[in-house]
Amino acid sequence: MSKTTRATLALQQAGVSFTVHAYDYDPNAERIGLQAAEALGADPNSVLKTLMVTVDGKPACAVVPSDREVNLKKLAAALGGKSAQMMKPPDAERITGYHVGGISPFGQKRRVPTVIEQSALEHVSVFINGGQRGLQVKLSPRDAASALEAKAAVLI
Repeated sequence: MSKTTRATLALQQAGVSFTVHAYDYDPNAERIGLQAAEALGADPNSVLKTLMVTVDGKPACAVVPSDREVNLKKLAAALGGKSAQMMKPPDAERITGYHVGGISPFGQKRRVPTVIEQSALEHVSVFINGGQRGLQVKLSPRDAASALEAKAAVLI
């Protein structure tokens, strides 16, 4: 497995300090983010999942704790929209350039508005997908938000 991805390159170019962590990805896991947390021995609240959505028909990205569900009404409001829905996997893969299970908010083919769950900023460090299945980057959530030009909002 390569530990250099578009996501890690984007973080390097942004001058963000991070570490790379590989784990055994289980494609049959019911909830991929929770499986990653367990495999890494990390608090599920500090392992953030990347969700691709559409808000009023336009693509966007939400970064939330793996043990929580995003509230689509709060997400839409955070981006100034009326409604949000989960993006279909083929659309998410086309827009991001990543495979489902390995979608990172960093280094996506197309930059989209991104919102990070406010509570994630309370952690000293968080894990976020590093751009391929079985790869996470550990970094400051504030650095992540800054690199993504993400808005912080209550999404859960």
